[in-house]
Amino acid sequence: MTRSDVPGRQPYVAGVVAALVGFTSSFAVVLAGLRAVGASGPEAASGLLVLCVAQAVGMIVLSWRYRMPLTLAWSTPGAAMLAGAAATDGGWPAAVGAFAVTGLLIVATAAWPALGGIVARIPAPVAHAMLAGVLLPLCLEPVRGLAASPWMVAPIVVTWLVLLRLAPRWAVPAAFAVTMAVVALWLAQNGDSLDGPLLPHLVWTAPSLEWQAVVGIALPLYVVTMAAQNVPGVAVMASYGFTVPWRATMATTGVGTLLGASAGGHAINLAAITAALAAGPEAGPDPRRRWLAAHTAGWAYLVIALLSTALATVVAAAPRGVVEAAAGLALVGTLGASLHAAMSATVRREPAVITFVVAASGVTVAGIGAAFWALVAGVAAHLVLRSPRPGPATSPSRTPAR
Repeated sequence: MTRSDVPGRQPYVAGVVAALVGFTSSFAVVLAGLRAVGASGPEAASGLLVLCVAQAVGMIVLSWRYRMPLTLAWSTPGAAMLAGAAATDGGWPAAVGAFAVTGLLIVATAAWPALGGIVARIPAPVAHAMLAGVLLPLCLEPVRGLAASPWMVAPIVVTWLVLLRLAPRWAVPAAFAVTMAVVALWLAQNGDSLDGPLLPHLVWTAPSLEWQAVVGIALPLYVVTMAAQNVPGVAVMASYGFTVPWRATMATTGVGTLLGASAGGHAINLAAITAALAAGPEAGPDPRRRWLAAHTAGWAYLVIALLSTALATVVAAAPRGVVEAAAGLALVGTLGASLHAAMSATVRREPAVITFVVAASGVTVAGIGAAFWALVAGVAAHLVLRSPRPGPATSPSRTPAR
């Protein structure tokens, strides 16, 4: 073997970086979302663990099968939506049932592409406005945290801001590292001990089907996962010259979501942001070898999974508002992108604004959360306010501007 035949380290380093950035940038959001819909501390830790394992196995299998840097992730927008939701009738078992329904819908998307077409018919500004609305309360947490506990939250915010200027990719992971240090110092000063599991442990919950949970959790979770993760993930991959095997990827993520639901996993999907780390030039100059980055990321997530339960226990022991502030900082970029996309319409921005306001309100009507009602209000406003198509007798000069 010549020196040129020796594999370079770039794909492997890129894979480890993608896994570290993906996990540290949003694991607290996942825990907050699961707790909001009724999970106990051990149940939320179990959900985080099974999500790590499910996306790891999916990445390993898909990247090996297609020799493509197919990177998976948990649904961060979906977790943010859960964090803003109220507990539904039926509690945690009903939420688990909704997660299973989401998995079935993703599998159905693989088997029946028309279902994806129905989601695509939802106006993009409305879908992004719904996401922005559910993100807003979480992104306000750093402000509330600074007001309530400035000495604990300020170091986190300052770290995030400085790294955002110097090394943007590491801004959120560094903020979470400082958060863990702040929590550890607080626990030491107050003489508190960790109350919860430290070793990986799955907690199984028998799912129950409640219509409020299906409508208020499963449907918005499916829509936001498709619109904010899977579709952008395909676009990111295409920008680097890779064509995603749509059906195989949807089937893998759908089955992974379905199998992980009983252990508390809400949804896995194509990665959008971290996909660029594995598919781009940072994973090596030869696109044919970049699949190794996604493959490595999968194995790295299996290692991270061993530590996920202990991290979840530390987060559960943190004083109120500290970890939430770090989670809010992690979502600022996503909020900005969602608001920009929501306001992208050149005419009639009112449907997106209505969607955003309803989603941000956090109202619950008939046991169904604001995310669903935001979609209903936004689509209804779009149908009422859209410009009529010109008929045969319409003069071209009178055609409404688009």
